[in-house]
Amino acid sequence: MTARSSLTIVLAAGEGTRMRSSQPKVLHPVAGQSLLAHVLAAAPHGTGTSLAVVIGPDHAAVADEARRIRPDALTFVQDTRLGTAHAVLAAREAIARGADDLLIAFGDTPLISAETFERLRAPLAKGAALAALGFRAADPTGYGRFIVEGDRLVAIREQADASPEERKITLCNAGVMALDGRHALAILDKIGNANSKGEYYLTDAVGIVREQGWEAVVIETSEDEVRGINTKAQLAEAEGVMQARLRRAAMDAGVTLIAPETVYLAADTTFGKDVTIEPFVVIGPGVSIADGTVIHSFSHIVETSLGKNVSIGPYARLRPGTSLGDGARIGNFVETKAATLEAGVKVNHLSYIGDATVGANSNIGAGTITCNYDGFKKHKTLIGKGAFVGTNSSLVAPVKIGNGAYIGSGSVITKDVPDDAMALERNQQTIREGGAARYREMKTGGKKPEK
Repeated sequence: MTARSSLTIVLAAGEGTRMRSSQPKVLHPVAGQSLLAHVLAAAPHGTGTSLAVVIGPDHAAVADEARRIRPDALTFVQDTRLGTAHAVLAAREAIARGADDLLIAFGDTPLISAETFERLRAPLAKGAALAALGFRAADPTGYGRFIVEGDRLVAIREQADASPEERKITLCNAGVMALDGRHALAILDKIGNANSKGEYYLTDAVGIVREQGWEAVVIETSEDEVRGINTKAQLAEAEGVMQARLRRAAMDAGVTLIAPETVYLAADTTFGKDVTIEPFVVIGPGVSIADGTVIHSFSHIVETSLGKNVSIGPYARLRPGTSLGDGARIGNFVETKAATLEAGVKVNHLSYIGDATVGANSNIGAGTITCNYDGFKKHKTLIGKGAFVGTNSSLVAPVKIGNGAYIGSGSVITKDVPDDAMALERNQQTIREGGAARYREMKTGGKKPEK
């Protein structure tokens, strides 16, 4: 924005009891990321910015999430909950270091944008001491009302204290606020707790600013952007708003969504040009999709990299660690996990490829399984370039199939297959007995079981 420095304090100490969950409220997900992660991503970044997150006692997971998203984040514990101003002052040490702008936000408002934070800071650069974020509520019941004179904020009146005329006001308090950093501690320290609950309310900062003869202003935004999450129903509503945003952004970037309302995206999904997504596709976190790729209906993709002109599904499941090269094809009822499939690989039907690397232009027949788990550890399967694996084959890892090798249908491969070799292993009884004996021996630590 400018050369002005900033400190953003994110209040994330709430237990979220109405969520009916053992998980802290701010760790619940929207579009594949925690509520807190969305807020921290929107908060100012870069040179001259700092970040503090106020957490509740025994909420180490919240602190870990804050540092995962923003390694620069400081965390402070609010041991007792005595109101919003009290929560802000839990980060007194960070405030005392000094910043031109102090931003106060909430960890359960995942729809707030970076642009809104910048709009809140703008009046401070022009001399205002306080800027409060407001919205026009369709139903203002329960919200604090902004009392304004012209474009100046006079007070924030809580519903219980509002007159009949004031209750007709639809401009409501979103809770997000920006303070001039030079005066922030003085303002916060003047806030008292002379109220029925004996708590320290951040809204009282408006009156203190006015008493000092300083300027307080309102910045308006949409009601959607400042939705707070207190229940699972509200979490679902926020998900709906976020998905609408993500779908619109994807289509504006050139992605074809045939039935947008049926496609679910993650906040970090990236797209190339001319991508097409058919109905009823779910894309989880960590997915990148390159130019010309088509994702057919009823596919589920998480933590996967898709190259150019890839075809997925229908009914495909791509699990974390999957990487597909240009022109690869994953067909119906195929599952992959921790698998690298190089350019031109085809896995068209009813197969599982896990903990594997498949060389370019190989063909994996229907019903093929990489048997990667022996009951104790996962093992790798390496398939060379141009290999052909026939239908209903089981590749028992660790195993290597050479370049250009041919595996006959129905084979169970337990030994490496050299380049350009043909393998037809069908002695199922021997394999079953040998495998069972080895498994029993591993289970007993190498000792033969007593008769």
